[in-house]
Amino acid sequence: MESRIPAYDSASPDGMQIWFAEMSARGLLFHPEEDPASVVRIGTWERTFTDAEAARIRRILGRMFDQYGDETISACYPIFMRAAGQRLDA
Repeated sequence: MESRIPAYDSASPDGMQIWFAEMSARGLLFHPEEDPASVVRIGTWERTFTDAEAARIRRILGRMFDQYGDETISACYPIFMRAAGQRLDA
């Protein structure tokens, strides 16, 4: 069974943005400072992630924050804003 959570390539300079973009494309994007176990679907209020998925996401985000600190938020920002329908100025 294929995981819904994409792999994170920490060796790639664009690995974080690629990971967040793939999460967005899969309809799974959320703010990286939020606990993935607490993310729910609007309207149904069902959890978005299983316990195993939330644990995997925590490990991935932990690596990002350990390696890049707050740059993790910066990498997510343009993808998060696009997903919210906001146009970013150049």
